[in-house]
Amino acid sequence: MTPTHKVSHIRVVNQTNGRVLAEQCELARTFWSRGRGLMGRSGLQQGGGLLIYPEWSIHTFFMRFPIDVLFLDRNDYVVGLREAMPPSRPFAGIWGARSVLELPAGIIAETGTQVGDACVLTPPPHNLS
Repeated sequence: MTPTHKVSHIRVVNQTNGRVLAEQCELARTFWSRGRGLMGRSGLQQGGGLLIYPEWSIHTFFMRFPIDVLFLDRNDYVVGLREAMPPSRPFAGIWGARSVLELPAGIIAETGTQVGDACVLTPPPHNLS
């Protein structure tokens, strides 16, 4: 069995094109942190993000800023994406997604990320507590 360890951030790289998606991505893994997400925050800093794991859908109620959203399957392939999803949207989701990566608006276009791209999450969220 792989040991679990506390981590403050996860690095996310689009392995398909070698572009960094987030240097310091927070992990939302508990019921409360997954439910709260980015609500009430004033923004995401460049290089930041939020990985909601496990999850396949999100909303942007009570958010103040647009976000780029990647839906990743259990092998961390991009199975869906939403660019610049505005606040107060009721739903975005992809069946088959295992996690949702929320990024500053513009990152998907800036990195050329597309459906089918492989991502590398370091350390992997399934090994973390």
